[in-house]
Amino acid sequence: MSQIVEFAKEIYSRFGTIKRARKSFLYTAKGVRITDLYQEGGRAILGWGGSVFTIFKNVLERGASGSYFTDFSSPCGREASQLDRAISALFGDERKAFTFSSKQAALEAALSLSQESTSVWRPWNPVSLDLRTIDCIIFAPALPWTNDIFILAAKSSLVEKLSSESMGQNHFKGETFLAAPLAAAVTRSVYDLIKALQEREEKQWFIYDQIVTKYWERKGPYLFPKVPEEAYPEFFRHCLDCQLLISPDYYQPSIVPFGADKGNFTMLKNKPFDF
Repeated sequence: MSQIVEFAKEIYSRFGTIKRARKSFLYTAKGVRITDLYQEGGRAILGWGGSVFTIFKNVLERGASGSYFTDFSSPCGREASQLDRAISALFGDERKAFTFSSKQAALEAALSLSQESTSVWRPWNPVSLDLRTIDCIIFAPALPWTNDIFILAAKSSLVEKLSSESMGQNHFKGETFLAAPLAAAVTRSVYDLIKALQEREEKQWFIYDQIVTKYWERKGPYLFPKVPEEAYPEFFRHCLDCQLLISPDYYQPSIVPFGADKGNFTMLKNKPFDF
């Protein structure tokens, strides 16, 4: 959390508050548009805004926002919820969705189901895997305002082998409940991701290579720093002065800003960072 506060302070000291966010851009109080390569650690990889906010608002207006089961999220064992259907479509086989407030809790639950076949996944992973062969997949939804939600997509066949009693005692102890508006938004984000996976490809990312490969190794849309770790905080501030927001965490890759253009990197090109 302190790291988040610190990089937020760096933005504020230069540009004031963020007034608006759209696609891959942040619009500041001082009228400066920042190109977002951090994208909330990947949760904003589909951009800021979109249909998820409309879905959230529509379900919220129905008033069904309490701590009870709805069509969007339901107790394991009954007919598939809409989130179950969405992740089944995403990974190409029948799965059950469970939500957690930390990656560690999701990982512990997944390993309790399958120690041999558990994987943490992010979209456009350059490693070629048949996701249908993996028992348990953990991922963060592509939803910018869900920093504390992680999804475990477990094969339905594994879950069905567990009795409700054993699952309650030995599995999913850290599972969290999503009220209907948030569950609906998460569900929509999965369908939006499915559509984006069909549309975005290498040709949208390599056009930036002439600029980014000096500082990062690109794998798909993900940018892994070549800048030494000890110089990275200075590089982060340098990029911010060039109106680029990169990942503040050395071990969290930055992301090629879909929908931006090479002109957004002009300041960095004209003012290179030496390391």
